[in-house]
Amino acid sequence: MLKKLIVFSCFLVSFAALSQSTIKIMFYNLLEFPEALPPNRSLILQNIIDQYEPDIFMVCELQSEAGADEILNTSLNDEGNNYERAAYFENQSGYADLQQLIFFRKSKFTLLGNEIITTNVRDINHYTLQANTANKRSDPLLVELFVTHLKASSGGENEQKRLQMVQRFTNELEELNPNSFVVFSGDLNLYSSTEPAYQELLDPTNVITMVDPADTPGLWHNNSNFKQVHTQSTRLSSGPFGAGAGGGMDDRFDFILISENMQTNPKLKYVEGSYQAFGNNGNCFNNSVNSPDCTGDFSETLRNDLYNMSDHLPVVMELQTNKDIILSGTDFEGNALTISIENTLAKTLLKVLVKTQILENSMFSIYNVLGQKVLEHPINTSEKTIFIPVSHLADGIYYLQTGLQDKPLKFVKTS
Repeated sequence: MLKKLIVFSCFLVSFAALSQSTIKIMFYNLLEFPEALPPNRSLILQNIIDQYEPDIFMVCELQSEAGADEILNTSLNDEGNNYERAAYFENQSGYADLQQLIFFRKSKFTLLGNEIITTNVRDINHYTLQANTANKRSDPLLVELFVTHLKASSGGENEQKRLQMVQRFTNELEELNPNSFVVFSGDLNLYSSTEPAYQELLDPTNVITMVDPADTPGLWHNNSNFKQVHTQSTRLSSGPFGAGAGGGMDDRFDFILISENMQTNPKLKYVEGSYQAFGNNGNCFNNSVNSPDCTGDFSETLRNDLYNMSDHLPVVMELQTNKDIILSGTDFEGNALTISIENTLAKTLLKVLVKTQILENSMFSIYNVLGQKVLEHPINTSEKTIFIPVSHLADGIYYLQTGLQDKPLKFVKTS
């Protein structure tokens, strides 16, 4: 009896863990992609992406739709058709010929909206993503994403242009539900937290209050006290590349800001301590990011890729939701076994795909969210497609196990 209770408790723990879905976000200034040197940077980007595997990938300095497709097909979908992108639009503001765009993991998100906010310099792109949660009709989880590239360079005139761009964003907040989950990311070209644009972004009188997860106010430019958050320049010299900035790591230009509600709301909450200047070991002030002196958690291989890819580092962070994100085609691998559920929303039959040999006398078991076994189904070892009748089950979330691995597969029974 004690053994059964322990097993039952383990199921409760594993299911509780599954109910906390993590969302990984990355913003990256790609530096005149794809034309800037070196060639074949989509392969370098692939290596960088593989080290973090973001669910939402936001970029700026994209030169063309061909470049967007190259990122999607080569950098992101190198291991299968896992990502989609938003529609590409040429910049409609000012004279700039560099664009912003988002890519997202399609098993986790659906794109609902794509809006352009024009400014005096460059567009601000606004995207609405809906998480593919079990109850997305009755209680949808929406994320409002804004991606931008503010005016570069120091001086009062440029600071004023950055402020004017940011004011277009804060005005747009008035069109949203005040309880919206908002992410504002970009190369903001800010030199300190006292700049008017930064103060406008974090103004608590805005309809939706934004916060900076890094929480490092001060003079960021050329200040070693902030070396852990610097994102530019990855290079001491831009000479070999013919584009971008040199001077080493001494500026915090790249940001991801979040709405204040994401600090406490379990529906979509920032994971404390997850914000990083990706590739910055905190010991590379005024140096190239790939310098042998810059050792730490981020490997030399990754730092070399970051050095060659762009003069900026990506910034990353994680969000967590207490909603169940239902992944389509969720796979697990173990003991030479690979199984997937073709459609995780099932009405009458659950279609299971078996990709490798399965052992004789194996059995599928289905459990409810309480860890109670509600169904067993024998496995025919010669079949590669198995249909499990589930029409008699009550609507809700269930978990499929074979007994050959620890990780269950989640699906939703619907009417």
